[in-house]
Amino acid sequence: MQVLLAQPRGFCAGVIRAIEIVERALEKYGAPVYVRHEIVHNKHVVDSLKAKGARFIAELSEAPAGAVTIFSAHGVARVVEQEAEIRGLKVLNATCPLVTKVHIQGKNYVSAGREVILIGHAGHPEVEGTMGQIDGPVHLVQTEDDVDALPLAIDTPVSYVTQTTLSVDETRGIIAALQRRFTNIVGPNTKDICYATQNRQTAVRELCERVDVLLVVGATNSSNSNRLREIGSEMGLPSYLVADGSEVNPEWVRGKARIGITAGASAPERMVEDVIDALRRIDTVEVTLMDGIEETIQFRLPSELTKDEPVAARHAVAG
Repeated sequence: MQVLLAQPRGFCAGVIRAIEIVERALEKYGAPVYVRHEIVHNKHVVDSLKAKGARFIAELSEAPAGAVTIFSAHGVARVVEQEAEIRGLKVLNATCPLVTKVHIQGKNYVSAGREVILIGHAGHPEVEGTMGQIDGPVHLVQTEDDVDALPLAIDTPVSYVTQTTLSVDETRGIIAALQRRFTNIVGPNTKDICYATQNRQTAVRELCERVDVLLVVGATNSSNSNRLREIGSEMGLPSYLVADGSEVNPEWVRGKARIGITAGASAPERMVEDVIDALRRIDTVEVTLMDGIEETIQFRLPSELTKDEPVAARHAVAG
């Protein structure tokens, strides 16, 4: 069978930065360091960091007073930051800079006297963090129907921001509904949408036009990984989300000539290789890398860990 790999796929700069923060904190301060929630949504990444001495906690109360504590890439609410300060925790903030940008946009809109509407998925850690960072009411909408149900007059000064793991395609309809509903509305430029989300979704659409089945490497609780699988299904392909090679069902690919593989932004490349190895146990495999965007963006680490040097190149996405 022929295996086509999407480009880009896998780790984005925000994920690379978050993992690097945990690893460097362990090197500088020693084990254990405490990480509030999963640093990124991937069990293999979390287990690897656990083995090095990271301890993942649901609440800050589980960390001893004064302990080195890391906030995940998804961001946290202000009350979490305040609790950490009260307990004297040494905090390293691994919030993705693109998520922080959304927080700043929301705060600026409130300062300008606007109601803030957040386009995102209820219960997602990033959404909870964003809503908890903005002083003032934040109206969460997930669908165009939610826009119609907003308890706001049509001439209310409103603004919108979006969850970073949503693409331009996913938010377009909701933004159009907001613009139809309100006469005084502002929002960020579409170029402010997370580059990694958009790039991976564009790549998977191109991939799906050339393959018979799609395998997405990622975690079930990863929003962007689930969306990649959904895109494949929407394009009429049998599409499956797998954490690693052990979850590949031979029946999915038996008799298929071309297998497409991509990976969510929090999925390590070694899991892509693990899936390819699983396919090799089923049939002879020829691997081809599709043409695509080569991402070169890097985010700087917290100053506590480095003298403003860029994230180490050793974490660059393979392929």
